[in-house]
Parts: sequence; structure tokens; C-alpha cells
Amino acid sequence: MAYKRWPASEPELAEMRRFNKKLAWLPRFKIRNRVTPRVIQALLRVIQSLKSAPAAQTRQVSGVPVRILRPSGKAKGVVLDIHGGGWVIGNAQMDDDLNLGMLRACDVAVVSVDYRLAVDTPVEGLMEDCLAAARWLLGDCPEFADLPVFVVGESAGGHLAVATLLALKQWPDLLRRVSGAVLYYGVYDLTGTPSVRAAGPDTLLLDGPGMVEALRRLTPGLSDEQRRQPPLSPLYGDFTGLPPALMFVGALDPLMDDTVLIAERWGAQAQVEAHLLAESAHGFIHFPVAMAHSVLAYSRAWIGQRL
Repeated sequence: MAYKRWPASEPELAEMRRFNKKLAWLPRFKIRNRVTPRVIQALLRVIQSLKSAPAAQTRQVSGVPVRILRPSGKAKGVVLDIHGGGWVIGNAQMDDDLNLGMLRACDVAVVSVDYRLAVDTPVEGLMEDCLAAARWLLGDCPEFADLPVFVVGESAGGHLAVATLLALKQWPDLLRRVSGAVLYYGVYDLTGTPSVRAAGPDTLLLDGPGMVEALRRLTPGLSDEQRRQPPLSPLYGDFTGLPPALMFVGALDPLMDDTVLIAERWGAQAQVEAHLLAESAHGFIHFPVAMAHSVLAYSRAWIGQRL
């Protein structure tokens, strides 16, 4: 079996079911045009401007902006964070709350990649940005030169995280510096895994029936065979030499098979721990429920044990 069922209690499951009823009233996230993501991105920046942001350094590395959060004392390690947002929305600042939680629990620094978005840039450009940031952190950043590095990615960020690790195989010395990867409900097959292709209109948060077409819009002009080529579709990559990984996905997520299938392939080459959460939809680590808090605590402990 490629995954474990997350040990949730009945009260925790009941809490998640109640929250799912609220999610069912929300509109589903769709990638149908370039206008809607621009509007959402503008709203995100307005909301962020109204919040008090933590002390952070923004710098350009190989032409890519990164946002650096540091602990008050000496860092024991560093996390390369790759945010989600369906490749078309989001920025490095949007993960501040999660990254501060990691920073405080593990005494690590966090470098979050502000990669370009697919409304203006082919997805290959986003992959190039993440790889450039990773190469800088692993090879050209004297501040963190002696520290263990962990790669963390969520949703589209999970896709970019694994694509980055596969691309780093070209530089084995850099890849060996990566001590682990933590991945939340990533997208690993840009043609759509079976659970994506079977997703119906009752999907929470994501537009199930439109997901396959959305992936095609992300990669215009390519055939499905071309979309399956790694690292564009990381599921089909060679996982030899990759670090240990911790993965999570919800049983109600159309992307469930992405995690189950990549855990099986990756797990044949390295230590992989994958968890399936009952009653959980896409994006669950952001939900105000006990199961989300438990998963985040487990992830931080997993990293802490490997520092």
C-alpha cells in the first residue's frame, strides 16, 4: 500500500464534515481565462497590504525574487517553500502564517519563491524560476551553506517542488544537500490522473469537471504524450537519488491519485510516508479544524527529527 490512512478521531471527522458543508456553498476554483486570476491576485495583494507582515527580507537571486524569514536565533536548517495557487495566483507572502509556524517549531529559516505566474508565463518558466532559487540556496548562498535543506510545496507548489527536485539530478552535489520534501496534495500528472478525470460537479473548492481542460490550458500546444514528459509531469520521472518525502492528500480531493501514485513510484527508491485523510478536501491545511492542526504539527515534527 502506498499510503496510510490518517488516524483521525470521530469528533475530528465530524468537525471536518461540518466544515465541508460550508465549503459546498463556495464557488469552485476554475482556470478558464486570464482575467479572473488577475482579479483574484489583485484582491490578494489588497488583503495582504491591510495585514501586518512579519519581518522579512526580499531579494533577487538569479533574477527570481525570494522572501526570507529568519528565526530569532541561529537557524538549524532552511526550508525552500513553493506556494500553491493553481500556477496562476499567489505569491511568496501568502504562506507567511504557515512558514512562521514552521520557523517557530523547528528553528529554521524559510526561503519562499516568488515565481512568475502562468497568466503571463508558460509553466516551464515557473519551473525555471523555482530551479534557479533552489540552485542559489543549495550552491550559492553562504548564509545557509552548512544547513540541511527541506523543500515544501502545496498543490501547484507540490508540482513545482517535485519538478525542481527532478531537475536537480543534473547537479548531484546540490541534490544531496536536500534532507527531505514535504508535499501537500500536489499535481503530478498534467494529463490528469484517474481521480482527476473522474471528478464530478460536487467537488469541493476545485471545479472537478473542468480540471482536465484547465491542465490543457496550462500547457497549450502540447499533446497528452508531451504533457506526460518529466519534469513537466513529475509522476513519470526517475526518483533515483531523491530525498525522503512526507506527503498528504484528502480522500475528497480530485488530486488523490496524484499523491497515491507518486508515493508508490518514489517509495520504490527512497523513504516515503504518504497519508490519506478521510473527509478532507483540497487545501485542508488552511481549514480551521483539528485535523489540519495535527497534520501541520506532524510535518514540523518530521522536519525537526531530520535536522
